[in-house]
Amino acid sequence: MRGVPQAPQKRKPSGFSRPHDAQIVTGRVYDAPPPPARGRFRRAVYDGTLTPDPTEITLRNRLTLSYVDQGNPSAPAVVLLHGLVDSWRSFDRVLPHLPASVRAIVPSQRGHGDSDRPETGYRTRDFASDVGLLMDALGLTSAVVHGLSSSSLVAQRFAIDNPGRTAGIVLEGSFATLRGNQAAESVVASAISTLREPIDPDFVRGFQAGILAQPVPQAFLDTLVREGLKVPARVWREAFEGLLQDDHSAELRDITAPTLILWGDRDAVIGRDQQDVLASGIPTSELAVYAGCGHALHWEEPRRFAADLVAFVQRASAPIGVSD
Repeated sequence: MRGVPQAPQKRKPSGFSRPHDAQIVTGRVYDAPPPPARGRFRRAVYDGTLTPDPTEITLRNRLTLSYVDQGNPSAPAVVLLHGLVDSWRSFDRVLPHLPASVRAIVPSQRGHGDSDRPETGYRTRDFASDVGLLMDALGLTSAVVHGLSSSSLVAQRFAIDNPGRTAGIVLEGSFATLRGNQAAESVVASAISTLREPIDPDFVRGFQAGILAQPVPQAFLDTLVREGLKVPARVWREAFEGLLQDDHSAELRDITAPTLILWGDRDAVIGRDQQDVLASGIPTSELAVYAGCGHALHWEEPRRFAADLVAFVQRASAPIGVSD
């Protein structure tokens, strides 16, 4: 019945860019620490690491999301949000580097991966509402919320609307608005708004590879392409067209939670000027610049990203008056 909360149910599951040349490494193997003890894991085909099995959860709005939940259930929580047309698999290279002392909750957002694909509802406020409902379903009163690119606006929106539930936010490849950004408007108008089914895999591959500045394993890129192809063309269109209308510039001062801004100095999508806008507009923010990195830092530098994330979650979640 409309308006009557539904009990959460769990069940097992059966960035725009301006492309540039990107190097892809095939078969590259990286050392990795043992995975957290909690959760079931399956071996990935890259990095020599283990990645967790996802489960599903149904929110009060009856939307079912595919998500990963790893780490100690009583540990400080972070919600990791992928960018548009990705999925929870965006964090395949990060999850093995997170300790059990951090509870990582990694959903595929509505319209993405194996989550539900409603006919509409792909604006920033819709995604941010889902974050709150997911936290409700998992019994979380507060969490650090991370967002990559478009989802950095989701993290901002959540922090603005839910200050009491926001332990902190991490903004990766972020911006306050894309209004008036001619490059973004041109890409959406020429490449995204005209998308129809079936979507060409080469288009998705170019879209994902176009934001890279460092090599990533070929198999990881292949995973991103497969996940991107799960997203219907109508979701691409509505999400990107809506993204161009969002503007948090006047509301940045309303973000009171500790904020970590992460940006790569070879980001071909979002410039340093936007980072300065965020850093000056959010009172409790700090900016970390990754030298030599592109737009998706956690794809290229998963170890460093994980270390920075863990340190921030621990600081943001510490009791008032307690610091390292």
